[in-house]
Amino acid sequence: MPATGPATGPLSGAATGPAATGPAAYRATAPDAGGPTGARTGVAVVGAGILGVLIAREILTRDPAATVTVLDRDMIGSGATRRSAGLHFPRGANDTVRTLAAESERFYADLHTARPDLPIHPLGMTVLAPESAEERLREVYLPEAKLRWTAELPPVVGPLPENFGAWEGDGCQYADVHALTQLLAAELRPRVSFREGVAVTSVAAGPGGARLTLTGGATLTAEHVVIAPGPWLAEPAWRDLVAPLGARVKKIVALHIDRAPDPGDRAVVLHAEDAFLLPFHHRGHWLFSYTCREWDVDPAAVDPALTAGHLREARALLTRYAPDLAAHCRSGRVFCDAYGPGGTPLVTALDPYGRLVFAGAASGSGYRLAPALAARAADLIPSLPSPRKATT
Repeated sequence: MPATGPATGPLSGAATGPAATGPAAYRATAPDAGGPTGARTGVAVVGAGILGVLIAREILTRDPAATVTVLDRDMIGSGATRRSAGLHFPRGANDTVRTLAAESERFYADLHTARPDLPIHPLGMTVLAPESAEERLREVYLPEAKLRWTAELPPVVGPLPENFGAWEGDGCQYADVHALTQLLAAELRPRVSFREGVAVTSVAAGPGGARLTLTGGATLTAEHVVIAPGPWLAEPAWRDLVAPLGARVKKIVALHIDRAPDPGDRAVVLHAEDAFLLPFHHRGHWLFSYTCREWDVDPAAVDPALTAGHLREARALLTRYAPDLAAHCRSGRVFCDAYGPGGTPLVTALDPYGRLVFAGAASGSGYRLAPALAARAADLIPSLPSPRKATT
């Protein structure tokens, strides 16, 4: 991304949604007038997950005098953030994602150094993959990972399939994302207005600003609005704006393994399976996340309970790599996330005036890429400085 101005490409650019909406009289007067009724703010962030909170933080880091309001129909961090495994490892399937991952890794490393009390936990990483995949591994993993061949397997891993190998890597960490989001939001409260339990029922934008209609008919006028809705892409307020972006919602399933990890246990990435084993030290058990193929689900209708099919799929896969753990999979978590086309996240203007910005569709990597996505969203607010990396 260039140092100044919004960049073109899959992450930001010109408006892709429909033309501006809202009464002509409003478009002619906002933001000098506060709209027919209601309050005013410089930037409204819709969505109080880890990404929404980091967007607010990024805005205020760049402009401490900015006025920011964060809205969520639920509590802070109550959506996909609450169910996130919170694993960060330095890789990306394409150049765009690798750039985002590198920026986010630096952000989290700096944040952990400055605030060791936050629930960010560095840990080792072992990648299991066919030996023939080594060239691809070195392409998708960042140089910071320092991938290196190892003959020593993690204790939880059984004999590898034929012609498989193991590589150790650096730069891995995991977080209690819900707790981290709450702590970062608490620090922002003196400067940010958080409106929890407040739904956005409509969004209107014009050359002078944007107006949100909220629960009960109240309005909020903003110079800019950043919509960071997680998997709630089809909310009526922004459904027609977001649909042309081509993002889809996929179910995510992770199993809880009722076995306590040892202090030195490492994350185990199953490269060929797009799955991982994570020692959840702060909860006292292992987590196994695997790829569920259920697409185009409705987050409001997803049953958070595991099905017998989920258990069968996960146990069958886990038996190939860690058979001693497979029998201990009895519980877990089910939710969903938004995926961008080709697995690339989306940060882009939604209207011709650049007043509405969408940020998200991180393809199951919301925590991992959130700092860099927050920086890209801030880049699309013209009044803000535009550094090259997410700021801590």
